[in-house]
Amino acid sequence: MQNQMRYFLYARKSTDEPDRQILSIEAQLAELREYAAKQNLIIVKEFIESKTAKEPGREIFNDMIAAMEQGAAQGIVAWHPDRLARNSVYVQ
Repeated sequence: MQNQMRYFLYARKSTDEPDRQILSIEAQLAELREYAAKQNLIIVKEFIESKTAKEPGREIFNDMIAAMEQGAAQGIVAWHPDRLARNSVYVQ
């Protein structure tokens, strides 16, 4: 039997521009969980962050990346790439 990849769910809501938010964290998680179930993905942990990405150094994001580096998961499922990409600097 092949080892299946393990994934983290990551939901982030910016705190600086509430009028530009498309989905709440709860809505993001609902869609991510539904997608993961349909794709038979193994979700090992959910990371939730309510912080702007305008400045580098998101603590929960950093914790997630550190856990990936330790082998806890091999991928991240996020509602939109901008939840990950904007100032995604890993600060140890």
